[in-house]
Order: sequence, then C-alpha cells, then structure tokens
Amino acid sequence: MGLMPEHWESPKKILVILAHPDDPEFFCGATIARWTRAAHEVRYCLLTSGDKGGRDDGTTSVQLAILREEEQRKAAAVLGVQEIEYLRHPDGYLFPDLNLRREVVRSIRKHRPDVVIGCDPTNLFVRESYINHPDHRAAGQVVVDAIMPAAGNHLFFPELREEGFEPHSITELWLSLTAEPDIEIDVTDEWQFKIAALHEHRSQIGDPEEFDRRMLSRRTPDSTDEAPRFVERFRRFKFG
Repeated sequence: MGLMPEHWESPKKILVILAHPDDPEFFCGATIARWTRAAHEVRYCLLTSGDKGGRDDGTTSVQLAILREEEQRKAAAVLGVQEIEYLRHPDGYLFPDLNLRREVVRSIRKHRPDVVIGCDPTNLFVRESYINHPDHRAAGQVVVDAIMPAAGNHLFFPELREEGFEPHSITELWLSLTAEPDIEIDVTDEWQFKIAALHEHRSQIGDPEEFDRRMLSRRTPDSTDEAPRFVERFRRFKFG
C-alpha cells in the first residue's frame, strides 16, 4: 500500500486492548484488516471472555465464555491477527482499579507495541438508542491510565520488572468508539473483511442476512448504491 494516511513508513506492532470478544471487529475490524494487509503486526488483549453476552437458552457463563473465545479466534484469523491474550475477568463487572491497571501494564510491557488501540472512556451516550456498555468505558479508562504514565515508568509496578517485564512506552494511542474523532480511515476496500470476521461471532449477530443489511447501511452519506464508501473513526494521540 505504500505510505498510508496514518503516515507510517515502517511496519508497526499494534496491540488492541478492549473489553469483549467481538469488540475489535465491531469497533475497528476493517481498520485492523487494513493494517494486517499492509504487513503491520496486530495482537489483541481482551479483558473478559464475554460470558454474559448470550440469550436465555440455558447456556452457562462458562460455556458461553468458551464459545465466545472460539468465535473470537476464528474472527481474528479472518483479519490476520497474530495472537489473542485473554485476561478472563467477569463480563459486566470490569472496574478500572489498580489491579486491572497492573494487568494491562503487564500486557503492554509483554507485547511492547508501537501503537495501542483502546476505546474512548468518555463516550457514555453513543446515540439516542444506545448507552455505552460500562465494560467498554472501564476498558478505555484502564488503558489510558496504564499508558499515562505507568507502562513506561520504571517506578510503577516494580514487581512487574521482577517478572521480567521491563518498562515500555508506546508512540501512539488510538481510541475507537469515540464521539470526538480526529482521524478518519477509509476502509471501503476492507469492509468485506470486517463483515466476514463478524460472521464468526455467530452467537452475537442474529440473522446473518439482516446483519449484513445493517452493516452495508453504514456507508457514508456521500455514498451511492453503486459506489458505497465506508470509514472508521478514531481519536488519535501521538507521544514523543
């Protein structure tokens, strides 16, 4: 692809830190496909296994967590993601306390990414029909708190250095699911990969044909049926 609108001239290591299986695909799946197709390395760190995201059909939380992790592995494979780390906190109960911050700092120091993708913790009311899930907000907050200033500061969580995880500072933070985007990525060519990846989350999307209609309706206002255009938006921070 050559020089990208992101202005990256060399391959990047990217770590996506979000709350649930399917969050990466819903929030930024087409952008992830764009990046892996351009030879960037993408990994996930998911804070829960989505053990409450199911229907009342007798499936237990343990069974649902196993199912959703498997769905996530298949979806990540569609997008070319190299690795998934599951922290396996209870779905719906995330809180950005020091213990969770330590775990996220450990993940950042372990994977040593150039770029971290989180979600915007300030986005409470996404639209008039949807209040943002508290796990999304908690995940966004703990990522921000882990990055500034703990991950790169040797005086924070010194026990992690004893485990072999040395301080690491990232160069960029991108927040998805934001009401205040400042960068827009044209992902028209990758939208098909986003939809294909989301199809692997069968327990979540309902009727596939109706789901596809909803996803294809998310084209930009300047689109046409003959020439649809799709974008994903982020709030971007650069450090150093």
